[in-house]
Amino acid sequence: MLFRRSLLQELISTAAGAFLILVGIVIAQRAGNLIRLAAKGILPNDAITTMLGFSMIKFLPMILSLTLFLAVLMTLSRWYRDSEMVIWFSSGMSITSWIRPVLNFTVPVIALITLLSLFVMPWATSKGQNYRTQLESRDELASISPGVFKESNNGERVFFIESFDELGNVVKNIFVQSIQHQKLGIIVAAKGHRMVEKNNDHFVVMENGRRYQGTRGSAEFSTTQFEKYAIRIEAKEAKQEPPSTEAKSSRELFETQSVANMAELQWRFAIPISALVLSLLAIPLSALDPRAGRSANFVLALVIYIIYNNLLSIMYAWVVQHKVHIIIGLWPVHLLFLTLTVYMFYRRALQLPILPGFLSSIFSTSWLKTRARQ
Repeated sequence: MLFRRSLLQELISTAAGAFLILVGIVIAQRAGNLIRLAAKGILPNDAITTMLGFSMIKFLPMILSLTLFLAVLMTLSRWYRDSEMVIWFSSGMSITSWIRPVLNFTVPVIALITLLSLFVMPWATSKGQNYRTQLESRDELASISPGVFKESNNGERVFFIESFDELGNVVKNIFVQSIQHQKLGIIVAAKGHRMVEKNNDHFVVMENGRRYQGTRGSAEFSTTQFEKYAIRIEAKEAKQEPPSTEAKSSRELFETQSVANMAELQWRFAIPISALVLSLLAIPLSALDPRAGRSANFVLALVIYIIYNNLLSIMYAWVVQHKVHIIIGLWPVHLLFLTLTVYMFYRRALQLPILPGFLSSIFSTSWLKTRARQ
């Protein structure tokens, strides 16, 4: 049918644009956070890309869920705005005629969201936690960023490196402050490099520098000029934490049916279920009061999406804390929004306003203009 084909084409193009925008927003937010950690010396520079990749895989099901919601809402809102819906309604079609073509578009994506949520997301979480543990076990020299002072694990040394060479093997303009036997030592060198001995001991070898040593608070300092000076770098042992519930595979959650595991399993199923409910909810939600501004339905949609996810998070926490029985779980939230979807379809089928009068007036542009004149 003509309207199904045109609807599917516009849904695909709108979803692609919304997905790219959402991915860009998430990448900018996560990259900014990781760069901030790297600037403080908490995270090595070479770990930013890997951690960003794991984060993107972890958030991918949520991004796809929101993409479906926005794609259906934006497409049908444009049809209402350009009076295309009036033409289809005049030909004898009802609001429920859009359910099947919307499902034809959303069901394959929801199947992908289910696969990502049950298998890929816990894998990315597990790999991200293991990688972070490996970073914590790296020696203190590996986490040094150019232009940032880095304190050693035991607090006895402070490192500063101005820059690396093009290959990243040689460091330039090194500053090291150390405290040994209650004496303060300062080492400055023009360049240096890392050296690994046969017994796997790591050293930083500095060349063409000077070493100043003395007692703090005293004016007496000794100066030593050297061609090469090596400092042993001690490896840091990271405590291996047991895998969190989020990092466990879905198979492990099924086999060990504790309350926390069952709650996590329901959360993973909640992502595709909420994507389906929101996609159907977007059909009647796109038909708001014509007097309202173009952004009125998007504001309401954003509020609904935030409330939906926050209620799921609250119910998840209550289940883990044994305030809600595991059999009840997260299902009341889905039932609530499914009921809201049926109710909005019913009101739209009877040509009733989607919003009550006072809410419709709030989103109405004419109401805003009247208040502005007052």
